[in-house]
Amino acid sequence: MKGLLATGFTAIGTGSAAMLTLHAGSDLDPLHSVISEYAYQSAGWLLPASLTLFAAGSALIAEALRRSGTNRWVVVLLLVWGASMFLVGAFPTDRPGVPLSLSGGIHRYAAFVAFLVMPVAGMLLARANVRFARTVRALSGVALGALLLVVVPYVVRMFGIPLASEDIPAGLTQRAVVITELGVLALAGLSMLKPSARASGPGVTPIMA
Repeated sequence: MKGLLATGFTAIGTGSAAMLTLHAGSDLDPLHSVISEYAYQSAGWLLPASLTLFAAGSALIAEALRRSGTNRWVVVLLLVWGASMFLVGAFPTDRPGVPLSLSGGIHRYAAFVAFLVMPVAGMLLARANVRFARTVRALSGVALGALLLVVVPYVVRMFGIPLASEDIPAGLTQRAVVITELGVLALAGLSMLKPSARASGPGVTPIMA
């Protein structure tokens, strides 16, 4: 159990470091440029590498949760999040101004699925009264709110209203989703480190030392 969690946290930490390195070496505006655009920077390979590490970390933490007896839907949703993040990295988005391609479509909808399922997993986890339940619930709520702000511009454009990336802080809202969801994932793992901190509840079994 501890080995799974340690490896999972290492994957998430390494993925975060890769993402920060990618941002530090880019001249894009993080307020308006979405993360996907960084794939076309000189160190763009760090983006799929980072997302793959996030996916691996999610799978490892999900397996630790499964072994602990956590609600199986939480486990499933974490696996879906990880698979979606892997697809986001494997299928790059289209360059700005280019019509939506198959790769771009997979990228876009996989990102939406990932952004949606993690807050749901967090809410389910919080209901089980695990350690950090209040923080997990709060982060999940922020993630859902930020996701709504991410989706609104796409809905506006569907109605034929022109809306350029420079007109909205698309990069900021997207990063808010990613950061809060990584926080939910990390707390999901941390909640299992102390057996005494886990309260009994639906679908939760105390972890043996």
